[in-house]
Amino acid sequence: MEERRNSRPPSDRPSTPRSSSGRPSSSRPSSSSSSSSRPSSSRPSSGDIKPTGPNSERRREDLPARGGSTSRPGAPRQTRDGSDPRGTRPAPMDRDQSRLRPRIFEPDIPEEITGEELDKSLRAELLSLSPENAKVVSRHLECLALYADSDPLLAHKHGVAAAHHAGRLAVVRESAGLAAYRAGFYEIALKELRAANRISGDVTMWPVMADCERGLGNPLKALALAGSPEVKRLAKPEEIEMRIVAAGARRDLGELDAAVVTLTCKDLSNESEDWAVRLRYAYADALEAAGRAKEAREWFGKCAALDIDEMTDASERK
Repeated sequence: MEERRNSRPPSDRPSTPRSSSGRPSSSRPSSSSSSSSRPSSSRPSSGDIKPTGPNSERRREDLPARGGSTSRPGAPRQTRDGSDPRGTRPAPMDRDQSRLRPRIFEPDIPEEITGEELDKSLRAELLSLSPENAKVVSRHLECLALYADSDPLLAHKHGVAAAHHAGRLAVVRESAGLAAYRAGFYEIALKELRAANRISGDVTMWPVMADCERGLGNPLKALALAGSPEVKRLAKPEEIEMRIVAAGARRDLGELDAAVVTLTCKDLSNESEDWAVRLRYAYADALEAAGRAKEAREWFGKCAALDIDEMTDASERK
């Protein structure tokens, strides 16, 4: 018994005096001073000092392992093994996150817009949404397309609303990004297009993202996008657009000759593709900015020969 008692680590709390039998001695004075366990001195020893404080009446085994009182406000209720006597707390309720998002301004949708006007492939992208939510998103997307040219700002607002309701769909984030780009909100457009790229991995919008960086005054970031490995995955129309954006970034930096070099390619001889007009016009414009007026007029003429619909002013500048 003595060996077990000595093996316990020393405590910094006053110990309870024990009798020879090992049981705690009574706090009442004995009738016989000879049989009392208390020393004969009238001054009490440290073994007789009773602890004070909020835990003075509690057993040591019931006290927290690291000291302190568990009766104080806010104290955790724990058992000796550290478990919560209240048991395992239930998992938080799975809430509809769309209801927790802050409300936004949603532009009015004309009653005649039903959402059925969208292309079938685009409507198929919305099948992961609830029927009610899919209808709201499809109507906003249809309004976005309806106002894209006549009212870019209103189209952008419909894009924001669509992304609010279906932020996890790449096609919705991409549409919202394009609408913001056309309205001149380059920072918002870049955010939406980056999100679409993260969701789907599609790099089609890479040239638009680069042009957004130009719009934000970051031509070096635009050139970094133009030189990234993702460009190799672009289809020919997007590749031409990226070349035009890169040339524009060179001009932003004052590198006019480098802009001409960027646009010098075998694709200038193409006369059948839709992108040929834009490429020739950009090349002629870069030549003029570099002070090569004669060559510029020549290429404005070649551009005008393809621009039957007069989408550019090439015929006026040749």
